[in-house]
Amino acid sequence: MKAIIIGATSGIGRELAKLLSDEGYTVGISGRRTALLESLQAELPGECFVSEMDLVDVQQSVEALNELIEKMKGVDLIVINSGTGSIDPDYPLQNDLDTIAVNVTGFTAMANVAYHYFSEQGSGHIVGISSIAGVRGGPIASYNASKAYVSSYLEGLACRVYGQGTSIAITDVRPGFVDTAMAQGEGIFWRAPVEKAASQILDAIKDKKRVVYITKRWRLIAWILKAAPHQLYRKLMS
Repeated sequence: MKAIIIGATSGIGRELAKLLSDEGYTVGISGRRTALLESLQAELPGECFVSEMDLVDVQQSVEALNELIEKMKGVDLIVINSGTGSIDPDYPLQNDLDTIAVNVTGFTAMANVAYHYFSEQGSGHIVGISSIAGVRGGPIASYNASKAYVSSYLEGLACRVYGQGTSIAITDVRPGFVDTAMAQGEGIFWRAPVEKAASQILDAIKDKKRVVYITKRWRLIAWILKAAPHQLYRKLMS
């Protein structure tokens, strides 16, 4: 089996690459920081291919993904893990635009390439890492909205695949707080170790789950957030 992880330099992506390699996968890893990718490559027990990729540059990313697939002589699984967000209290426009560039435009480009490749191949598995933040809006508006987009896009792909009768699995992974650079600070509850989060994601991949919350108890939080009236929800978020 062969897998590509887009966004493997740190956090969930890096840990998932280790687990997949331990499972016997040939792994392709991509990200902006080549030195970190090469250090990960040296840690993996199995064959690993490295590709530098910055999702802000859509054309370069599309070309890099296609080249990586070709170099690996095909793949069975593509995990789109890259994501960004900012908690800058000044809320500058550029941060919103940067978030959209990676989490929406870049994600779309990678998912579209993966879909067309697997459609031509006749099978495959696309995994997108969205977030519990995508359930509703929040103070970091562009981040929540971008993760909602990821979940909606993946559901749309699942509908498209079903209508075509193609054997492509689509998995939407919705993490809560995981102990990575994206979830730092005081007062963060239920923050899962990255190893536990990656292990549960691997289980979801094996089971070809359509939607999975990481860790599992965040499904309860998602239900509560969806059910909360706006007046209560905005107090919780403020």
